[in-house]
Amino acid sequence: MSASGARSLRRIGSAALPVGVAALDGLVVNAVQAGPVLWGALAAAGALVLRRRQPELALAAGIPGLYLGHLAFAPLIALYFLAAHRRSAVPGAVGAVLVALAQFLPVPIGDLTLLRLDHDTVLDTLDSCAFGAGAFVLGRSARQRRERLREITESREREHRLLERHTLATERARLAREMHDVVAHKVSLISLQAGVIQVAESDAPAVREAAGTIRELSVDTLTELQHLLGVLRADGGNTRDLAPQPRIADLGRLAEESALPVELHLGDLPGPLPEAVERAAYRTVQEALTNVRKHAPGACAEVRVGLVAGRLRVEVRNAAPDEAAAPPGLPVGGMGLVGLRERAHLLGGSFASARLPGGGFLVRADFPARTSGPG
Repeated sequence: MSASGARSLRRIGSAALPVGVAALDGLVVNAVQAGPVLWGALAAAGALVLRRRQPELALAAGIPGLYLGHLAFAPLIALYFLAAHRRSAVPGAVGAVLVALAQFLPVPIGDLTLLRLDHDTVLDTLDSCAFGAGAFVLGRSARQRRERLREITESREREHRLLERHTLATERARLAREMHDVVAHKVSLISLQAGVIQVAESDAPAVREAAGTIRELSVDTLTELQHLLGVLRADGGNTRDLAPQPRIADLGRLAEESALPVELHLGDLPGPLPEAVERAAYRTVQEALTNVRKHAPGACAEVRVGLVAGRLRVEVRNAAPDEAAAPPGLPVGGMGLVGLRERAHLLGGSFASARLPGGGFLVRADFPARTSGPG
């Protein structure tokens, strides 16, 4: 049977079970003898199909059976759903009072004058109150538990969204700081070359003027970049992140220092790649190996970096964890892959991760492989 078929059967069973129990209660109490009380009991049981949408009607149909024939299940089930499905406790409290009265009042009601304030009457009163209050309290408790679970679920989802946004913002800020290093270096070279032209072309006023303009624009650009860097620092950036960033050539050292059995395969690259792409490739391998240490202790890893269809592909595979290896106890944030995906997309690339047959894991990122110019 399919999963959807099994769920359908469970829903049908959960819907029919209360009706069946109430109907069986009516049949047992009346010894399967036809009569007004039996028909009333079966009607009360049938009314339970409305217990979720119209619990008031289901309770109204069940109370006469409780009063006339001591039919307990139909009114109690209806009262439970009334207390559980109404936001206000007032309808359920009123229903509990009616159930208690129906349980307590004698048949016929004219015999009420025969009641005496004695031990049996007190016990009947307490029994009737417990009868009605029990279903009411259970219904309200179920509603409060359901609301609490919903609040917890919503809170966790909200925290996950906030953490994801924070991770994306952090990755963007880190990438912006790295781009600052690249652009500042290039613009500084432009400014220096423009200064050389100003000095070398002393007999060409137009060239000197153009070189001077280029140099002024370069200085202005560097000033704006420094302002942007200040904003990033004020936004929580760490100045140590501004140190020279590792590149693909540093992957060998990363593999050696990873404390993992790593097979590193570096393909032939056509030339120097953009610095941001090389740093992204390094960070992808670094995060993937960190995840191997966290989630697959003792597993071996394979790192491949090379050109595939004109794009730089970074691929990290690891085997299943070694059951004999002790877990490292490292904190798990759950957002490392989100940051790698954001970085790849910001650079015009793609990112994918998936579990492998046998318990392994794959991380794959593709980046634009346009070679950078000299300098």
